[in-house]
Amino acid sequence: MERLFARQDDWELGTIFWYAVVVWFSSSLLSQAVYLAFYGVPYDAVDLLKQFGPVYYLVFAVELFIWIGIGTAVVFRVVKKLSNSPLQAASHA
Repeated sequence: MERLFARQDDWELGTIFWYAVVVWFSSSLLSQAVYLAFYGVPYDAVDLLKQFGPVYYLVFAVELFIWIGIGTAVVFRVVKKLSNSPLQAASHA
């Protein structure tokens, strides 16, 4: 029980990654809600990004890498869970 409430000084990279994903998604959702409250219609993200000019492609690439990272993390987690499943462990015994 003592270990349950112990202070954790070092966070794993996966934990930081998931916190970043949650913050990123939440801020996107909140900004859309605020825009909708003021103007009554949702904003078109592509039009907003195109106002950046050539920097648009950099922003698009960063977001693409974020989605690839999320997809990769989810796939690895599913594969890890499936490889450690009790059903597969029982079949090897």
